[in-house]
Amino acid sequence: MAVAIFDTLEFVEALESSGFTKEQSKGMVGAFKKAQDSQLQELATKSDLRELEARLTGQLVLVKWMLALVIASTMIPALKTLFG
Repeated sequence: MAVAIFDTLEFVEALESSGFTKEQSKGMVGAFKKAQDSQLQELATKSDLRELEARLTGQLVLVKWMLALVIASTMIPALKTLFG
């Protein structure tokens, strides 16, 4: 899971210096932290990306072989007709 550092004290102090009460500041920080934590759970890690890359690479190799077979099965009868 991805980790992001969030200085809650600095955020509370910034809110208080702009006119928020201590209770309002703490409530804002709590809501913001909860929203941030829920978004961080959706982030992909490097390991997730490596796994996806490996799966896609394997699928791409399969598609290349399938395309080669389609081309060969199309070209062989055409070449037999042409040279046969």
